[in-house]
Amino acid sequence: MDWNSHEFIWIDWMIIVVGIAAITWAVWNAVQKQKRLQGESSRDYFLGGEPWFVMGAAIFAANIGSEHLVGLAGAGAETGMGMAHWEMQGWMILILGWLFVPFYKHSGVFTMPEFLNRRYTRNTSSWLSIITLISYVLTKVSVTAFTGGIFMESLLGLPFWYGAIGLVLLTGVFTVFGGMKGVMTLSKIQTPILIIGSFLVLFLGLFALGGGSIAEGWTNMLAHAKSMNAGYGTNHLTHFDSNDPLYDKFPGIWVFFGSAIIGFWYWCTDQHIVQRVLGGKNMQEMRRGTILAGYLKILPVFMFLIPGMIAAALAANPESGFTMGTTDEAFGSMVKFVLPAGIKGIVTVGFICALVASLAAFFNSCATLYTVDFYKPRHADASDKKLVWIGRAATWVVVILGLVWIPIMMGLGSLYKYLQEVQSLLAPAIVAVFVMGIFSKKITPKAGEAGIIVGFVIGMIRLVANIFKDSLNTLDLSAISWFWNTNWLIFEIYLLVFTVAVMVVVSLFTRKANEEKLKGITFFTQSAEQKAETSASWNYWDIVTSLGVVAICILFYIYFW
Repeated sequence: MDWNSHEFIWIDWMIIVVGIAAITWAVWNAVQKQKRLQGESSRDYFLGGEPWFVMGAAIFAANIGSEHLVGLAGAGAETGMGMAHWEMQGWMILILGWLFVPFYKHSGVFTMPEFLNRRYTRNTSSWLSIITLISYVLTKVSVTAFTGGIFMESLLGLPFWYGAIGLVLLTGVFTVFGGMKGVMTLSKIQTPILIIGSFLVLFLGLFALGGGSIAEGWTNMLAHAKSMNAGYGTNHLTHFDSNDPLYDKFPGIWVFFGSAIIGFWYWCTDQHIVQRVLGGKNMQEMRRGTILAGYLKILPVFMFLIPGMIAAALAANPESGFTMGTTDEAFGSMVKFVLPAGIKGIVTVGFICALVASLAAFFNSCATLYTVDFYKPRHADASDKKLVWIGRAATWVVVILGLVWIPIMMGLGSLYKYLQEVQSLLAPAIVAVFVMGIFSKKITPKAGEAGIIVGFVIGMIRLVANIFKDSLNTLDLSAISWFWNTNWLIFEIYLLVFTVAVMVVVSLFTRKANEEKLKGITFFTQSAEQKAETSASWNYWDIVTSLGVVAICILFYIYFW
């Protein structure tokens, strides 16, 4: 048997089949055990109720999907370190744990729209639910399935549609019967496999690039990155020269603030992520889960982006024997090229589980949003069993919509440019209503409603204008052409500032919420008991470990600046 084969052989396939069967049994057993001990409550189905280390792993696993295995590695091969701005955000998860967790915990909510309903108005929460559900179907579920099909094709040789549809249907079945407990259990199993497997690809890739020396491989990778991008290099995070071909994509210091706005939306207010924290047993467990996730979030740059850079360097050296088609195939090609037989199979099991866990997390969040924010308010007498089944039905609707959207996604051209545009236009309004709502009690309920509507509508107008940008630029519209020609990251910052200004102005002319409504859900309306609970939920080690995350992020920026 050829243990150094660059393709999958029989032992790899056997490991994949046995591994998936074993993990399926483990997840099923965990779900059934919970049902026997506690029954099937809607809270357990939607939230889970796990200790801090499982929450941390689940937050990390929910974030890692096929867009990392395909997109982040591909971005590393094409544009180098630039995309690390969106990945080196462990410090952002600390904001969730230290600043937002107390308010979410005190409010006792299941969902983020439910929180906005308490802080602002029912219309505000409904708008957030609608925006979130639309964004999940169009930019999360479909994209994960789309890139998952690409990954399965590059790694296992499966036809694209077999991989994409198979992944969506498998995950739909898994989510319907496993709920959040199933997602949490799968995350607990696959996270160590994913991390170990990806670092094996990293180190063995450097070993191959350095001719037997990992240190030499790192030097060769950076040297190749410096020679790319018309001589401006891809080995650094920032691009300040307007002549740099990557300046429009990563414009100087603006890229840090723009990526931070998207990160704030995703890590602190997005149902997909926050739902993993809401299932915590207490505030201390919730915060410690975010601290662990902060450390884990540092890893994807080394797990996927740098292996993509290694793949580009290997492919540029004909003597290496390494080949890949498009940059999207970088990570799958690396797995086949550097890992020995048997290990390929084990690592692939972890990757498949990562795809399922990430997609299942989206499905579960969609089910939660629909059931809790739309169905339950209109059917207050619905039993827990009925709510669980409604959630399952909602999951299948999302599965079908995701499959229907995939062919449309394939005709959109640059997938990741489209995704970045959509995220940058959705994030400002949501960030504004959460930040202003929690840190200022003077912002009125109607101001929150106006902020999320105005911010969203302006963002969608910009999106439509971008679609017809070329046609619009042929017209004599120089006075307003800045609206669609401004760099997308800079426009995102402008939109955030404008949305906040709208909320402040509306607050001057509308009625404030009474103190009872705001009790416990803004920074200045916490009760003495709630402040005491928050203070008692952390200790010296929580601070030290949190500072460790911040220090690592700072050092990374210094090294790759």
